[in-house]
Amino acid sequence: MTSRQQLRNHIRSVRKSLSTAQQHQASLDLVQQLLPRPEVQQAQHIALYLTNDGELDTTPLIQALWQRGKTLYLPLLHPVVPGYLVFQLYTPNTSLKPNQFGIGEPELNCSLLCPVEQLDLIFTPLVAFDLQGQRLGMGGGFYDRTLSQLDSTATKPQLIGLAHDCQQVESVPVEAWDIPLPAICTPTKFRRFSEQ
Repeated sequence: MTSRQQLRNHIRSVRKSLSTAQQHQASLDLVQQLLPRPEVQQAQHIALYLTNDGELDTTPLIQALWQRGKTLYLPLLHPVVPGYLVFQLYTPNTSLKPNQFGIGEPELNCSLLCPVEQLDLIFTPLVAFDLQGQRLGMGGGFYDRTLSQLDSTATKPQLIGLAHDCQQVESVPVEAWDIPLPAICTPTKFRRFSEQ
């Protein structure tokens, strides 16, 4: 069986090999897949992430959601508890600074934070996924740790992973702490694996 790190390295190199034109078209196709979804139409408070390391570009999605009056939030590395995320309001006027991983995030402002259980929808990044909804992330465990705090009976936030089609694999090696995703959207397909 391929190790998690080998799989991670392989899929990262595959998605980084996509051309600028392929990346751009994928980001536009993603918007077309997501906007009609009831999960998106009914959500008001939506967390997503800024693209890094060849991930599917979320910029067109961000613009489309703002145009529809959605309130958006970005993840920040937790300022006190290492390994966790907090989510802060993100507007077109938000200034960003690179975090320790070089990913842009807003300057921490506690008055603009949204408790994770008050989010309607979280779009999560991932490196690889399989058709059981298992997700392989970058290896830091930030989303798994943060989402493990949620009450398992909670109806929100809904979780949708975003990925290029080339990130689908036959099977993701699973660890006990991994949180499977109920849905994953690629530029060509919206897949629902289970109801939350």
